[in-house]
Amino acid sequence: MFFSIQQLVRFGWSQALSCIFPVVIFASLAITQITPLPLLPRYDWLLLICIVTQWLMIRSGLETKDELKVISLFHIIGLALEIFKVHMGSWAYPEEAYFKVFGVPLYSGFMYASVASFLCQAWRRLDVKLIKWPPYILTVPLAAAIYLNFFTHHFWIDIRWWLAAAVIIVFFRTSVAYKVGQKVYHMPLALSFVLIGFFIWIAENIATYFGAWQYPNQTEAWSLVHLGKVSSWLLLVIVSFLIVATLKRVKEKQPTIRLKVNDYESLHSNKLGEN
Repeated sequence: MFFSIQQLVRFGWSQALSCIFPVVIFASLAITQITPLPLLPRYDWLLLICIVTQWLMIRSGLETKDELKVISLFHIIGLALEIFKVHMGSWAYPEEAYFKVFGVPLYSGFMYASVASFLCQAWRRLDVKLIKWPPYILTVPLAAAIYLNFFTHHFWIDIRWWLAAAVIIVFFRTSVAYKVGQKVYHMPLALSFVLIGFFIWIAENIATYFGAWQYPNQTEAWSLVHLGKVSSWLLLVIVSFLIVATLKRVKEKQPTIRLKVNDYESLHSNKLGEN
């Protein structure tokens, strides 16, 4: 089913609203690179902007408190990965900052959080449903293995392509259904992973151009991020999606569980009243 012009505009608007956090980060990177701000180092200004943006999104209702919990989790996961990768020399943050941990500015965690923000908001606005989602016994270990491989490949073999093959096998029959207006569209989940990973790679090129961080080949002058990084971002998107999907499915089941408990308590109270 193809998009009409009207549906394409609706879809684009939903995506634009879901991308507010990432857009603020990229705009801040560009502005602080072109126009230095006083009093604080650049990385600290970026941290302050990210915190204020997050607060405004919660206060305005653009994000929910449940989404904030997911975003906070991603901030911790991303910061841990950043600290390790910087320590191993994969990339660097060359500028000074007061709020740095082991050479990593704290604003960097918000870049991962912005991915979670996009996923959570797009999920809500497009009313995403998962079709033929595999059992947790497959998805949870797969997500853990993908995340751990970002660490272990420095000391052991890199199994990213084996993991990519495992993703294709596990999610071969899985698709996502999403709403634009009143119409429902479907897309294979593997295709959505590839598309999101590719666009994040484009975003990474923009971020490194504006000095968010540097790869070893960018110390002298900026150059395009190697296309091979798409595979890394693809796997990171898969981890992100699996975490969000798992938390969403757990959340969806909670009202049913509460209803059963309440029904039991009501039934029990009625029996006591009868006695």
